[in-house]
Amino acid sequence: MTLTPDAIHRPAPSVVLELLKPITWFPPMWAFGCGVVSSGASVGPRWPLVVAGVLLAGPMVCGTSQAVNDWYDRHVDAINEPGRPIPSGRIPGRWGLTIAIAWTALSLLLAATLGVRGFSAAVVGLVLAWLYSAPPVRLKQNGWWGNAACGLCYEGLPWFTGAAVMTAGAPDARMVIIALLYSIGAHGIMTLNDFKSVEGDTRMGIDSLPVLLGVDRAAHFACWVMALPQLVVVTLLLNWQRPLYAIAVTALLAAQILLMVRLLKGPRERAPWYNGTGISCYVLGMLVCAFALASLGSVE
Repeated sequence: MTLTPDAIHRPAPSVVLELLKPITWFPPMWAFGCGVVSSGASVGPRWPLVVAGVLLAGPMVCGTSQAVNDWYDRHVDAINEPGRPIPSGRIPGRWGLTIAIAWTALSLLLAATLGVRGFSAAVVGLVLAWLYSAPPVRLKQNGWWGNAACGLCYEGLPWFTGAAVMTAGAPDARMVIIALLYSIGAHGIMTLNDFKSVEGDTRMGIDSLPVLLGVDRAAHFACWVMALPQLVVVTLLLNWQRPLYAIAVTALLAAQILLMVRLLKGPRERAPWYNGTGISCYVLGMLVCAFALASLGSVE
């Protein structure tokens, strides 16, 4: 039997891990944890489901999305980031696509252990991961739709899944509303992530918001999109008689606004800095809301 070049030059496990981008796994894992907390249920005997859910949200579904994205973005990455595993040749041939398909299948197998709602949420996330990057839909061709899909997959779906696997009933509407609001805010986070690839996106015809609006206008838009949903969250917490939680989210939002002022003075250069500072405040606000929902008994 003659081995194909792809079979001979299998990528090293460390390079496959690099393709799956562990640094990107934190947001959906955190959102899943927020869902678990917001359920108000005791982990107790459900801890295997929690572990499976965290693995599904991060290494599996998010890892799949990274592999799919890098495969279909290999030509853009050759311009923007030629050192990445696929354009650099460290993942040769069609191995990138093979890994993306294999990780999709493994994600579905793991999701099957989380019940109907957990499996359904995983299916939605995986479908969006492929639609985001793969033609002919390729949602990322348009920053409005692509960032919305990313925000939902990184925040809303994992949060819903975390709450769903902890209870027998469906998550309460208040939890769904909070998860959706933070998903909307994540649209702005995704916009900041697009600043690093303006040249390649422009040359390859990808209409990210920095390309469509220009870097400065896109930065202002991202800040508003991140801030306004949190203002709605504060209003809801006050309406639900949870003033201490509302004060905590307000303080975290105030810190973000102060950081945004500096971000807007040089958004392209300072976006990575803001991701490590302002976004930390953003996700802490998510956890505050999760505890607030738990105190309400948000899932009946």
